Amino acid sequence: MQHNLAQALSLRDEFGTVQARVDRLNARYAHHSATSVLELALRDRELGRIALVSSFGAESVVLLHMISVMKPDTPVIFIDTEMLFEETIQYQLDLIDRLDLRDVRRIKPAPARLDAHDPEGLLHLSNKDACCDLRKTVPLQQALGNFDAWITGRKRFQGSTRAQLDFFENEADTRIKINPLAYWAPEDLKDYMINNRLPRHPLVAKGYPSIGCAPCTSPVKEGEDPRAGRWRGEDKTECGIHFVDGKIVRGPIGGPIKGDAA
Repeated sequence: MQHNLAQALSLRDEFGTVQARVDRLNARYAHHSATSVLELALRDRELGRIALVSSFGAESVVLLHMISVMKPDTPVIFIDTEMLFEETIQYQLDLIDRLDLRDVRRIKPAPARLDAHDPEGLLHLSNKDACCDLRKTVPLQQALGNFDAWITGRKRFQGSTRAQLDFFENEADTRIKINPLAYWAPEDLKDYMINNRLPRHPLVAKGYPSIGCAPCTSPVKEGEDPRAGRWRGEDKTECGIHFVDGKIVRGPIGGPIKGDAA
């Protein structure tokens, strides 16, 4: 932890606060393409140590392929909530082999915390926010402890809290979030996958344009928002791993999960 703090302080001393760097990076890369933003970001000293966080979901193969071409040893963090579709687990293994990804880190929630807070695996039925926090948000934040920035696959067209995305974001004054695909449209993603002959997640063909945990993901009908199948019927649009205006989006409610000992 001391090393992580020292690295963060070193970046701050050399380049300024997280917000100052975000503002500078967005100005610097304002007119760059997605591939250019990603390639240059991987070499930009202002960003420090970078990881790609991937769900290995419906559109994840685009960034995974870009990384495999540009810098295949980039750490890839995959949060296995232990409630994912079996198709997602197999797709992850297939892509690691096909793209020759060299540093994929499969992160799971701590067994002791699952035993304490979700022993029957039914927490998602009573408190979806707490379930996401337990199985995804806390493990991810712990995995990101060694990094100064992380790459996401979020895009503006996904709407809601994502509609005003920039290439670079300030995550609670702790690290920088990089969104290379922020300005891409669905057609851009489709064209990239076709042109590079990339395999789709098998559930896409079954009506799942956005894929999360199996209990909380359902097929989407034609004309619906692509993320309509996530937490259907709930006032919830994010799993809680993302921050908006420095605040975690729909984090845990009414429970001690996030603050207890891991």
